[in-house]
Amino acid sequence: MDLSLFFAGTAGSVPTARRGLPAILLRRGADRILFDCGEGTQRQLLRSAGLADLTDVFITHFHADHWLGLPGMLKTFDLRARDKPLTIHGPPGLRKLMNDMRYVWGGCGYEITLSELPPDAMVERDEYVIEPFLVNHRGTAYGYVITEDDRPGRFDAQLAEQLGVTPGPDFGRLQRGETIGGVRPEQVIGETRLGRKLVISGDTGPCEELIEIAHGADVLVHEATFTQEEADRARQTQHSTAAQAAKAAVEAEVRLLALVHLSTRYGGREIREEARAVFPATVVPRDFDAIDVPLPERGAPELVRWDGGGRPLPREAAAEVAAVEPGS
Repeated sequence: MDLSLFFAGTAGSVPTARRGLPAILLRRGADRILFDCGEGTQRQLLRSAGLADLTDVFITHFHADHWLGLPGMLKTFDLRARDKPLTIHGPPGLRKLMNDMRYVWGGCGYEITLSELPPDAMVERDEYVIEPFLVNHRGTAYGYVITEDDRPGRFDAQLAEQLGVTPGPDFGRLQRGETIGGVRPEQVIGETRLGRKLVISGDTGPCEELIEIAHGADVLVHEATFTQEEADRARQTQHSTAAQAAKAAVEAEVRLLALVHLSTRYGGREIREEARAVFPATVVPRDFDAIDVPLPERGAPELVRWDGGGRPLPREAAAEVAAVEPGS
């Protein structure tokens, strides 16, 4: 099952010519789920991945840069005669916010459900779950963890046949847990394999709960609004520096760290270099970049650069971009 994160907006608080406001699109098989929807998100998607037929939107918190794109996108769906339901999830207060804004987005011809999530909620999807957790930011603010179900261990068909099991229906029964002709499933099926795990921090200062929840994640998407030179400003606003995000990645033992929510002070290189001094497996996505997350046995998560024309860059060209562009 294909799994990726598409970065529709990677700026923090204020958009720039290169970076839009926060929005990350989770793509798993046919599922399309949006995390945050800053102003201009629908146009960012139209310019790149397409205005996906979303099933869900998850809002991390209610600062305007994380949700102000929602009213326009909801209305666009209506004008496109959408008929599929849409669920918007977020912290307590979501219903009041959206109902107060109803005079902007008005009525829609499709069903919209507003789902206020407690911190211990679990939103179940086919073979994975999405769970909110509290982070260290002003007001109630969530991060989200996406966790796939564990997968069965590998079935050794050759060994099963050597032990006398006839290929065909008996193989299926053995994989479903039955003992066939004295051959037990554990003799021919390997250890359970963990599903993939992605964590999106939302806006946060240093946060022990995030480190605990992100432990072993394939990808941690962490805000890095500032460098250490602005550590006092980060503390005052309850944001993180690149070094603090990298320290969290080290402690959580994640496979890849992706830094977003960059202040207009930075192009990206400064953030990346500061973080890599602490955690080398760090990337700083630009808008329209993606991270592909293969199954662990098939390789490591990888940043896929966008070529500006709707196609991912070849790996060699992407490396050249990362080396020379200030926003890389």
